[in-house]
Amino acid sequence: MERSFHDTEPTVAESAYVDPTAVVVGNVTVGPEATILPGAVLRGDGGGEIVLEARANVQDNVTMHADAPDQQVHLQDSAAVGHNAIVHNATVGNHSLVGMNATVLDEATVEPYSVVGANSLVTEEQVVESGTLVGGTPATVLRDDVSKDATFFETAKRYTERVKGLTPEEGNQ
Repeated sequence: MERSFHDTEPTVAESAYVDPTAVVVGNVTVGPEATILPGAVLRGDGGGEIVLEARANVQDNVTMHADAPDQQVHLQDSAAVGHNAIVHNATVGNHSLVGMNATVLDEATVEPYSVVGANSLVTEEQVVESGTLVGGTPATVLRDDVSKDATFFETAKRYTERVKGLTPEEGNQ
């Protein structure tokens, strides 16, 4: 469901896939071939904005919130956010992966080609450097040599291919 908030409408690229059970509110821009799966909630209702670049992937039951005029949630090209994760006023870089049930807090940056492990907490203003895998609460570096060829960097691509050509109604069958 897409809906306005204080006269601000979401903008969704024609080639993007937004499941009908997802909720996209207010100042949200969804780029080409991006995917938003069942139960996800993207709230650009606090004066901030949410931007999903091309092929960004938001999986089931993810929560994203931009809650102040100077705040933004930004998923760069081919970034993926796993089931039940939370991204609040933070940036997830190109081809990066935020694992299932992970939380990424205000002003944090997950740099390109990095991984936030499942159930992890990336704290406010923390930077997850490119090529690293972080995990735990708070998240610390578990590996600093993750190859750009790693299969988890293809997560968004797999979801883009899976829903290509489907209408939201067909995706629910």
